[in-house]
Amino acid sequence: MSARARERFDLSNETATAPAVTPAAQRVQKPQRKTLERREAVLKAALSVFGARGYNNGALAEIAAQAGMTHAGVLHHFGSKEALLIAVLQYRDGEEVAGIARREQPTGKAFLGHLLDTVRENTTRPGVVQAYAVLSAESVTDGHPAQEYFRGRLTGLREKLIGVINEATDFVADQQEVHETASALIAVMDGLQVQWLLDPAAVDMPRTVELVLEELVGRLMAGRRDIVVPIGPSSDATP
Repeated sequence: MSARARERFDLSNETATAPAVTPAAQRVQKPQRKTLERREAVLKAALSVFGARGYNNGALAEIAAQAGMTHAGVLHHFGSKEALLIAVLQYRDGEEVAGIARREQPTGKAFLGHLLDTVRENTTRPGVVQAYAVLSAESVTDGHPAQEYFRGRLTGLREKLIGVINEATDFVADQQEVHETASALIAVMDGLQVQWLLDPAAVDMPRTVELVLEELVGRLMAGRRDIVVPIGPSSDATP
């Protein structure tokens, strides 16, 4: 049987194979409410387990136990551990996954305020922050199943920030500096999360991100004062 014709899955420290099937979460029909609730329970459990133990050490059996279902039940919905990992990352980022609707994000200049809202929201959910920090760090290793996802996520976020910054500066800023500013903002937000996880009392993530955002974008504005960054609370915060 070829590798494409079977799925591998984790049984703690054991490896087993099963005939390839289409995971329930990828089927076309609209899931019922209880089915969506079960899938979301699995995603939340996986976020917790992968965040605490990493992908390689996080067992499907533990995820299943936290979600209140069997190991086979998890595989029924997501097909494999690798597919579950990608679904978890999509869920964390607010994308549509497993029939669960996506969370809409603001566009244009309002997206800068949305970033600050997200940072504030993240200070109330350290488990989500830890999962992102652990999995993104692991993804740089050879053969990691989430490597392409994180590469694509960073590329997409960088491109979105470039567009937002250009809009905020009326497209007059030097494009190389705009690109570098977008990369710097991502670096600050991701790096601060690690510092905050290790010593929460020493790091004010929202204030630091706001300060860097104002400094970097203000530098590009070259003395203009017509940019307004909305920083009020938002129900659409996405980690």
